[in-house]
Amino acid sequence: MSFPLLTATAVLPALGAIATAAVPATKRTAAKWLALLVSLATLALAVVVAVRFDPGGDRYQLTESHAWIADFGVRYELGVDGIGVALIALTALLIPFIILAGWHDADPLETGSKRWRPTQGFFALILLVEAMVILSFEATDVFLFYIFFEAMLIPLYFLIGGFGDRAHEHGEEKAATQRSYAAVKFLLYNLAGGLVMLAAVIGLYVVAGNFSLTEIAQARADGSLEMSASTERWLFLGFFLAFAVKAPMWPLHTWLPNAMQESTAPVAVLITAVVDKVGTFAMLRFCLQLFPEASKWATPVIMVLAVISIIYGALLAVGQRDIKRLIAYASISHFGFIIMGIFAMTSQGQSGATLYMVNHGISTAVLLLVAGFLISRRGSRLIADYGGVQKVAPVLAGTFLIGGLATLSLPGLAPFVSEFLVLVGTFTRYPVIGVIATFGIVLAALYTLVLYQRTMTGPLRPELAKMPDLRVREIAVAAPLIVLLVFLGVYPKPVTDIVNPAVKQTMSDVQQKDPQPEVEAAK
Repeated sequence: MSFPLLTATAVLPALGAIATAAVPATKRTAAKWLALLVSLATLALAVVVAVRFDPGGDRYQLTESHAWIADFGVRYELGVDGIGVALIALTALLIPFIILAGWHDADPLETGSKRWRPTQGFFALILLVEAMVILSFEATDVFLFYIFFEAMLIPLYFLIGGFGDRAHEHGEEKAATQRSYAAVKFLLYNLAGGLVMLAAVIGLYVVAGNFSLTEIAQARADGSLEMSASTERWLFLGFFLAFAVKAPMWPLHTWLPNAMQESTAPVAVLITAVVDKVGTFAMLRFCLQLFPEASKWATPVIMVLAVISIIYGALLAVGQRDIKRLIAYASISHFGFIIMGIFAMTSQGQSGATLYMVNHGISTAVLLLVAGFLISRRGSRLIADYGGVQKVAPVLAGTFLIGGLATLSLPGLAPFVSEFLVLVGTFTRYPVIGVIATFGIVLAALYTLVLYQRTMTGPLRPELAKMPDLRVREIAVAAPLIVLLVFLGVYPKPVTDIVNPAVKQTMSDVQQKDPQPEVEAAK
C-alpha cells in the first residue's frame, strides 16, 4: 500500500492545529513556533505532491479511495489534477507567511475589561483552515468536498469575530460590534449558499446514485447517465450559487469588504488569497465536469455578471477611504477576471484563470500584508491618516509599491501574464465583453496609484515622523513573495505546464474547442 500523501498533506496541519491549541497559555511563543514549523512541514509535503505529479499522466493522480458511509455511497476519495496541485502549492506556500505576518496579532492586550483570545487559538485556527482548504482541493467525492467546503466557515468565523483588527477609529466597543457583524454576515452568506448546494448534492445523488466525481463525470461522458435539461440546469445553479458566494461574484459579494475590513491583515489574506479560491476552483472541477450542458447554457449570463464584477469592484475601489476595503473591492474585480476566464470556454481563458488564482494569491498577499504592517504602525486604516511615508520608511513604501504594481498587472510581474491570457481567451469568443473588461485594468491603475500617492508620497505628516521601517521578520515575509512575483512574471512555465493538461481535459468535458482565427483569403 502506497503512502497516503494527499491525506498526510491535509492531516498534518489539522494535527498541528490540535497540538498548537494544547500548548499551555504561558507558552505563547512556543505555540507560534510550533504553528510555523507545522506550516513549513506542510509546504514540504505540498512540494512532494507537485514533484510526484506527472502532467502527462492520468487526469487524477495520487488517488486514495476508502469506504466511508457505504449505505449512502459516500467514500473517502481524494485525487489531484494539475489545477488542484497548483492551488495546494499556493495554500501551503502562503500559510507560513500568514503566520509570520501575524506573529503579534493575537498577543494578549488589555483594553479596559476586554482581553484578546489566547494566542494559541489564533494560530490553531489558521492551521485548521489550511487543512480544510487542502482537503477541498483534493476531494473527488462530492459529499466529502461539501463537508469541508462548509466546515472551513467555522474557524474563519472565529478568526474574524474573535481576532479582529485592532486599528479602529471608533474605539474598542464599536470595533467589537463591527467585528461581530462582519463575522455573522460572512457566516450567513456562505451558509445560505451552502444550504442551496446541499439540496443540489442530494439531487445529484438521486439522479446518479453515488457521489463520486470521477464516476459521474465518466457516466456523463459515455452517455450511461442522462439528465433532463431542466434537472441539469437546476443542479448546476445549486452548485454555482454556493461557489459564486465563496468566490465572491457580484451581486453575492457584499460579505467580503466587511470581513476583510474587520479582520487582521493575515486573516484577510487567508480569506481572499486562499479560501475564496475554493469557489473558483470548484467551478472548474464540479460545475463544468458534472453539468457541461448547463454550464454552456448559463455562460452568457455568467460572463455578464463577471464583467460587472470587474468594473463594479474597480469603481468602488477608486472611492474607498479605508485601505483594506479598497483591496477587498480590488479583489472582487480580480475574481471577475478569473470567473470570466473560466466561462470563456477557451483554453487560454481557463489556463489564464487558473494562473490568475495563483498570481492573485501572491500579489494580494504582498499588498495586504505590507498594508497590515503600515496600519499596525499608525493604528488607522484610513488613507487620509497617511502621507509621506516613503520619507521615513522607504523599504515599506517600496514593497507596498511592488504589491500595488502587481495588483494593477504591470508587465514583468506575475498577474500580467494571467490577465493577458484571460483577456485573449475571452476576446476570441466574446469580443464585446473582452473590450469592456479591459477598462478594469485602467481603473486598477487609478485606484492603485492614487492609494500609493496618498499614503506614501507628499509632505510627511508630523505624527508619522518616527514611523519605523520594515523589521527583519516583516522583510522575511515580503521579500520571498516579491521574488516569486517577478519569477512567475517572466517565467510562468512551471505553473502552466502543470495546469494546461487539466484545462484541455476540462475543455473536452464541455465539448468545446478554441475558436480558429479568421484569415482573409488572398485576392
